[in-house]
Amino acid sequence: MLLLLVSFMAAAQENALHKWRKGIVTDEFIYNKAPFPSCHSATLAETQNGLVYAFFGGTRERDPDVEIYVCRYENNAWTAPASVADGVQEDGSRLPTWNPVLYQIPAGDLLLFYKIGPKPSAWWGMVKRSSDGGKTWSAAEKLPEGYLGPIKNKPVLLSNGNLICPTSTEGNGWNIHFEITSDFGKTWRKVGPIARGEDDLNAIQPSVLDHGNGRLQILARSRNWAIVESWSTDNGETWSPLKKTSLPNNNSGTDAVTMKNGTHVLVYNHVLPPKENPKGARTPLNVSISKDGKNWDAVLILEDSPISQYSYPAVIQTQDGMLHFVYTWRRQKMKHVVVDPAKLKKRKIKNGVWPQVKGYTLPTLETYKAEEE
Repeated sequence: MLLLLVSFMAAAQENALHKWRKGIVTDEFIYNKAPFPSCHSATLAETQNGLVYAFFGGTRERDPDVEIYVCRYENNAWTAPASVADGVQEDGSRLPTWNPVLYQIPAGDLLLFYKIGPKPSAWWGMVKRSSDGGKTWSAAEKLPEGYLGPIKNKPVLLSNGNLICPTSTEGNGWNIHFEITSDFGKTWRKVGPIARGEDDLNAIQPSVLDHGNGRLQILARSRNWAIVESWSTDNGETWSPLKKTSLPNNNSGTDAVTMKNGTHVLVYNHVLPPKENPKGARTPLNVSISKDGKNWDAVLILEDSPISQYSYPAVIQTQDGMLHFVYTWRRQKMKHVVVDPAKLKKRKIKNGVWPQVKGYTLPTLETYKAEEE
């Protein structure tokens, strides 16, 4: 009898979860087998030849054998992971690679930004270019001294022709700045760092939302139990001091995109960490949308298992209007989820609390192990 009751409750929970998965068209792993045990930090771009997916893989994050891998979507399937960048130095020594970011220049090359270095506070920026949709790549180029490129999330091409790369540093505290190019990487200049605000907020890994008429917003990871934001009214030349939003953050990466219709999409772990430690479990993985960047509606739960490590997401909207989410799955595989935004059901987030659905309870973790960077 008890077994039947448990089975019934589990089935009811699963049925209720379907209410949080409306609009999902595709839910897939990028690969089943790979020449590495651990992977992390997804990025995706749409090229003239199709989708290109990149991430880093190796023995474990920070290990010197960690390389950048690329998969391409061809003939209705993903190609096997192919190494396209490593951290081999001129003297033959090796350093880990980190956080790839893809950007497709309109009618131009596909850019692959990434980092090399022993740790985030001591890494440097690199870039490679592909003219055939990620099949072949140029030799690696080091970015100008002091430049890192987009640190985790994609650049955004502004109406004035500038490509703004959201980035950050982790050396002397956490600080956000921007690296801007008007010629797709031939020349660069910096804006920032952004003031940390009255609460001295530590934040990294921003993503850029475009509200039109030169008005931009960033949303970023923090050590302060909340997603933080800053606003610009002059296409990113000046920025307001950082401020907490009403949305929680577990000290893990987020991403956001402005859709063609002006709606803003945010993918993140809607998790409030314990008071004594701002680093929380990386589950569940959630999606919210907003018209103004201030008031958010809950629309999706991509993952909800109490097994942690659904993290470091990225999101783009493709030419056909679909939303594509990519992210780390338990550090074992990389996921790809396609969503039809027209089919999303909105539920208002009030005071930063994810709305309840009858029959469904978000998993909670009494304890959690320390997460990676």
